Amino acid sequence: MKVAIADDDPIVCSSLQTILTATGTADVLWTANTGEETCKRYMAGPAHRPDVLLVDVQMPGMDGIETARRILEFDKAARILFLTTFADRQYIAQAVALGARGYLIKQDVASICPAVQAVMAGQIVLGAEVLGKLADSMKEQGEHDARHQGEAENEAVAGAAAARAAGASARIARCA
Repeated sequence: MKVAIADDDPIVCSSLQTILTATGTADVLWTANTGEETCKRYMAGPAHRPDVLLVDVQMPGMDGIETARRILEFDKAARILFLTTFADRQYIAQAVALGARGYLIKQDVASICPAVQAVMAGQIVLGAEVLGKLADSMKEQGEHDARHQGEAENEAVAGAAAARAAGASARIARCA
């Protein structure tokens, strides 16, 4: 399996390359330190396209989200796995909405090789911390929806009561 790494920190690129090759998980085709460089290398031709592209979210110039967007517009079959220090809900949502195949936190080093293999096998991978953030988001959304549903139900009941009262008043007035 061929992997490419896009991260603004050359030490991270080197460390990931060592982990992936030493474990026999993958050969690293190339590394890039900016979004622009990543796009240029990926789009240079089929021989430069990895099976899985590891991308950091924050890079100078073009960030990882925009880099992934451009690569996926160019090649819808690209397998992009975000590997970042940012477990920000907005980044996670953007990555998933783009069609990224995964989102991991860099500190979860033991998950990197299995995640790359899973993405290569066609699976979507979300790290434990990422899943926690998504679960919190869904819980908050559910609570928000329940509050609004309760408010809407209260308004409907109040409206029905007002309509009944108005109807009763109208009937009483007609009878008099």
